[in-house]
Parts: sequence; C-alpha cells; structure tokens
Amino acid sequence: MLAGLAILGLAGVLFAVWRPLMMTAWACMAGRWHGCFDTSNGVLLMTLVGLPLAALLVWALARLRRAGSVTSGWRMPVAEVGMVYGTVPMVWLTLQPGPGAGVVPGRVSPIPLRDLVTMGPVGIGGNLLIFAALASVPRILMLGASCSILVETAQYVLRLDRVSSVDDVLVNAAGAVLFGLASRRLWRTTVEVPSDQPRPAPASAG
Repeated sequence: MLAGLAILGLAGVLFAVWRPLMMTAWACMAGRWHGCFDTSNGVLLMTLVGLPLAALLVWALARLRRAGSVTSGWRMPVAEVGMVYGTVPMVWLTLQPGPGAGVVPGRVSPIPLRDLVTMGPVGIGGNLLIFAALASVPRILMLGASCSILVETAQYVLRLDRVSSVDDVLVNAAGAVLFGLASRRLWRTTVEVPSDQPRPAPASAG
C-alpha cells in the first residue's frame, strides 16, 4: 500500500512538472547554460537523470560491505548515498545567482526571525529541506548549522544577489534535526549480542 501511494505521488509530481522539465531538457541538449543549470527546473531535471547512478552506487556500496563481511544490508548504503544526493541539489538551488549577481553588493540580515515573515510557506519549506538528508542526531545540529553558515557566506562573498540571513541558518538547522529524527530508524545501527552466545564469566576477586 505504501509503495503504491509513493508511486502515485511520484507520478503526480512528474505530471505537474513534465512540461517545464521538457523545456529545460531542450535547453540542456542545445548547450544553453541559461535555462538549464541555473534554474530550479534544471536542478530537478539533473536530479532525476542522476537517480540511476545513485541507485548503482547504493548497489556497489552494499556489495562492497557484504564482501568485507559488514552486515549492514541495504539500510546504511541507502542512507549514505541519500544523505549526499538529497543535499547537493538543495545547496545547488541555494547558490543559484539572482538577476543582479556580480553587480549588487552582498547583503546580510543578522536579526533573527525577521525574515521568516517574508519567506512564506514555500521559502520556509525549502529551507527546512536543504539539509534534511543529513543524519546522526547527536551532531546534526552543529553540522546543519555549520553547512548553512558556509552556504550563506558563499552567497555573500560571491555576490549572488541573495540575502545572507541568520533565519536561513536557523531554519536549515531545524530542518536537518527534524528530518534526522524522523528518519532515525533508517540509519541507526545497533549491535545486538545473540542470546545463545555465552557471556564471559565475571572475574573472581583475589
């Protein structure tokens, strides 16, 4: 049932974005930078095109782990590849230049919670998803915040005509933590001692 719902959801998304994706595909095949790699449709197209390569990498990692007698199954390779594959396109979108890139000076918004009102639901949702593929909850907050600070710094230094906002850092880190907690069962590893394995005898005193 879950697989069927996932397939229907994916089909619905593809139906909604099919036409802009095809327009972007023609621009890419014609070798035009504008309209291919510098648009959200182009990033989505490249992400979809790269899915078979990501699946092949998951399979290769699982085979290597199995050959090395590491019994993590498919769970850890999927989590590791998904962590990278789910983060890179979102960072790519964040670092896309605006119309005044290279001309407009860098802008900083250091006051917390001021930009949340202007972000809107789409902006907040996108910021939550940027580092949502990261894992390891004990370190995820620092990792998400550090990566977000690097992205915001790059926006300012490269003069991409974007505002480097402290709210972006806060929402990025919150999204990483929330999705990390939600997916914890997929990437968490536990070591269990079989019940039939003899336990070591306690050392005798004296």
